[in-house]
Amino acid sequence: MHNVVIVGGGPAGLSAALTAAVAGAPVLLLDSNPRLGGQYWRTPADNFGDQNENHFDLATGLKLINSVKAQSNIQVLSGAQIWSASHKDGVSTLRVIYQGSEKIINTGNLILATGAYDRSLPFPGWDIPGVMTPGGVQSLIKGHGVVAGKRVVVAGSGPFLLPVAAGLVKSGADVVELLEANKSWRWASSILVLLENLSKIKEGFYYIEAISKGKVRARFGQAVVGAYAGENGELESVDIAKIDRNFKIKKVRNIKCDVAAIGWGFTADTSLAGALGCKQVVAKDESVVVLIDSKQQTSITGVFAAGEITGIGGSELSMIEGEIAGKSAAKFVGCAVDISRSDLIIRAKKQRFAAALIKAYPIKSGWRSWLDEQTVLCRCEEVDLADLKDSIVELGATDSRTAKLLTRCGMGLCQGRICGRFVVDLVADQLNISPTDIDRIAAVSRPIITPIPLGVLAAGE
Repeated sequence: MHNVVIVGGGPAGLSAALTAAVAGAPVLLLDSNPRLGGQYWRTPADNFGDQNENHFDLATGLKLINSVKAQSNIQVLSGAQIWSASHKDGVSTLRVIYQGSEKIINTGNLILATGAYDRSLPFPGWDIPGVMTPGGVQSLIKGHGVVAGKRVVVAGSGPFLLPVAAGLVKSGADVVELLEANKSWRWASSILVLLENLSKIKEGFYYIEAISKGKVRARFGQAVVGAYAGENGELESVDIAKIDRNFKIKKVRNIKCDVAAIGWGFTADTSLAGALGCKQVVAKDESVVVLIDSKQQTSITGVFAAGEITGIGGSELSMIEGEIAGKSAAKFVGCAVDISRSDLIIRAKKQRFAAALIKAYPIKSGWRSWLDEQTVLCRCEEVDLADLKDSIVELGATDSRTAKLLTRCGMGLCQGRICGRFVVDLVADQLNISPTDIDRIAAVSRPIITPIPLGVLAAGE
């Protein structure tokens, strides 16, 4: 019988599982992926050779994964998709699709480590085949040994662009452009934070060295603002703009490519936390995250959270948060374990780095000026900017929820995971108001956490 249930097999979930198990608590680890490691330590089903080429410090990940597998009191269910969840009278109920059928798991002690996914911003042509997220490009390389294209543009903002570009170079792709929308000097005000996180400097130089070998030079203050398809309907070229500090376009050039990997940081996956009723708040970067206390406990007693869902901060912060959550959950069921002062010091140091990330890579409102009336916003329901404007001007929508109901924007298969965040911004922009926290949190609310076939639902428990 498991005492601790953990959702997520990335750095945070693995660290939590190992820590709780070592403390003496039986653990059930649920992971939606077929193999442990999450996006950060994603590995292929088959051996594609030396996987160290596709990772920084893979040894740490493999050691953690193997340690989890070696623990007799950790049960792992890989490929387990949670489609619905609720919390009542101190018990969390998870409805899980596992090996084609539904299982119901009840627990009074739960750790959420559901991670994050790429943040996208729309622009004309972003729905053309060949325009991808950096995470998608990296997943193909790490998980399948597949290079997405021959001539690739990597663009957007944030440090994640570096490992993606490095992976493409090592895999033989021609990275024709590496574009960071923000200026190169933005880290200057956070030198002290960098110096206390030397491992991050080492990681950065690792990727820069790999990129340099491919003769790729990063350009700053530039972004992809348009994409064009060839006769076959697939990506043929992109417009690259020199942008000002608010992301407004100054000058545009066009370049040929067959893949554009474009990302703007990450969005925390709080779907499960929201379904359980955990309190969510709007962070400094205007993303929605799960509120936790010093012990990683959410607003619900016995439900803990760790990793990117508490705020985007990278693998090292995720691991220390996972360790603290694992100790807290183990103590919750009676294990003799305590959070150490060292744990708190390490977490604080990694949290300072996470705050510096937000400061160094802001997403400015000028991106909205890149759009035209025909720019598709919701790719699932094929809603464009003109449709969204009509819902406000013609139909009287006064908030993003009403605009969503009138246009079905965000009501498709992904349930607004891609468009929900920026639709809130666009609606507020049209109404000339600031988005409220209520609007932002409502945009990440998903009663159906993962789409489920009706046949499986009918045959479920």
